[in-house]
Amino acid sequence: MAERLWAPWRLKYIERKEGAAGCFFVELPKQNDDRANLILYRGATAFVMLNAFPYTNGHLMIAPYRHTADIEGMTDEELLEINRLVARACGWIRKTYGPDGFNVGVNLGTAAGAGVPDHIHWHVVPRWSGDTNFMTTVGEVRVMPEHLSDTYDRLRATIDRGEA
Repeated sequence: MAERLWAPWRLKYIERKEGAAGCFFVELPKQNDDRANLILYRGATAFVMLNAFPYTNGHLMIAPYRHTADIEGMTDEELLEINRLVARACGWIRKTYGPDGFNVGVNLGTAAGAGVPDHIHWHVVPRWSGDTNFMTTVGEVRVMPEHLSDTYDRLRATIDRGEA
């Protein structure tokens, strides 16, 4: 008997038209609904948001507001703020979820695995000992024990309390 894994939130992503709304890293911050757009924190040159299709609960992305694909073209202000936000994001996640470690990185270009190659962004992925199992390695399926809206609320509360 085949088992079913339901992921109804992915339909919105699957049905979206390529290029219809432009770059979501540019468009979402322009809107006034941070919770719906999963934006957790806004800085002067960059922002922090939940990944809508995370590897683990608490998977964050940090991106500059300015549309750029190249790290070499970023300003010193953007680079400094993004690195500070990476550190803060690790603290927020650590305080909220208590992970055993983190993967932090940026994929530059499609060949490097960038899902959005035309807008540079950093990933902060919390990791727990033993969080990779047969579902991930063989089935290529991720099991998320918490809904994105709950993850947003928990991390937002940590940020609002000024923790980490």
